Amino acid sequence: MTDQPVSGAVLLRLLSWLSPAFPLGGFAYSGGLERAAHDGLIQSGEDLESWLLSGLQHGFLWNDAVLLCESHRLQGENQPLDDIAALAEALAGSKERFLETTALGEAFLAASAAWPASVALNVPASPALPLAFGAVSSAHRIGLSAACQAYLHAQIAQYISAAIRLSVCGQVTGVAVLAALEGPVIEQAGNAVASSLDDLGGCTFRADVASLKHETQHSRLFRS
Repeated sequence: MTDQPVSGAVLLRLLSWLSPAFPLGGFAYSGGLERAAHDGLIQSGEDLESWLLSGLQHGFLWNDAVLLCESHRLQGENQPLDDIAALAEALAGSKERFLETTALGEAFLAASAAWPASVALNVPASPALPLAFGAVSSAHRIGLSAACQAYLHAQIAQYISAAIRLSVCGQVTGVAVLAALEGPVIEQAGNAVASSLDDLGGCTFRADVASLKHETQHSRLFRS
């Protein structure tokens, strides 16, 4: 699908769907950041930036971008998303990562229904969040590049917010990290748009282990 200019209803819908006020409950999740901070792997804004950059380039954020783009294309071709939904679930590296992405995906489908699409969605009831976002964006004729860039930016912002609440850094540093990752977000979104499912894969072992260890953490603020 050829990208439309990001303006008017397209812009407003992206801003609405990815706003912290949109009723997904994303604020309750840290994507393993809490455990990483607990174990001393992330102690500063510099550490946080490196951690998130690794996720963008080699971890679950990259896989999310590839899955989002594929679901956007399949929805645009009116193809079912059941197989890719099963693949997305299999790629969840831990129980809490699975619960996070499917709970947020289900919530996104429910909340985004306030904007009726002109075509039926081809997604299962509780898809991973990037699948839900990709399919809904496609159904609303939102261009793939804009959808992927906006999604990755919002995910990065959410995890920075979690890091601030974990006292890893302050708000000024958090904003600086968000600004520093603007270029990588655009670059990786572009790579994802040109990707296929053959490009799925990750190599962020510390992040994956942190997500697994978070499941048994005694005292915690976040659900993942």
